[in-house]
Amino acid sequence: MEITPFLDRKLNRRFETYDSNGDGCVERSDFELAGARVTGEFGLDHDDLRAKRIHEQLLGAWDHLSAVTDTNDDDRVSLDEYKTAYARGLLERPEVFDDAYAPFVDALLDVAGVDGFFGVDEYVRWSRALLDLSPADARAVHARLDHDGDGLVGAEDLLAAIRAFYFSEDPDGPGAWLLGPLG
Repeated sequence: MEITPFLDRKLNRRFETYDSNGDGCVERSDFELAGARVTGEFGLDHDDLRAKRIHEQLLGAWDHLSAVTDTNDDDRVSLDEYKTAYARGLLERPEVFDDAYAPFVDALLDVAGVDGFFGVDEYVRWSRALLDLSPADARAVHARLDHDGDGLVGAEDLLAAIRAFYFSEDPDGPGAWLLGPLG
């Protein structure tokens, strides 16, 4: 798969959000930290089933990411390794992508959602905790994803935006804005 300049910017931004501790590489501890921040933000104890599920999803994502990207077996993923794996088909095609992301979004909704949706406040809280997105950026993303203006973003809206982030070249589409400005 060719990495266009636009996709390159998106992959840089996504890598930044994976790197929870900001050390320039992605490790299992980044996923553990992200999970702890999300469950802590919503006041869940570590033994809460929702907390266990989101941690399980995040660690499963790490296991998959590291298995296909960590080419030098140092238990760390560099930006270069991440981009190389993406170019070689890390997410393969949108249908396979959905199989990986749908359970994560469901687990996230169980932790942060209300009746299966993210209101703007919940969206701001989880995206700050998980992705280090500023409240202003999170509100702007929520507004873009709230297509019908009811103040709610559901699993399908979020999945469509995540899918577009990886597979669309539309700079004005919801995927382009999913993680805030691309810089």
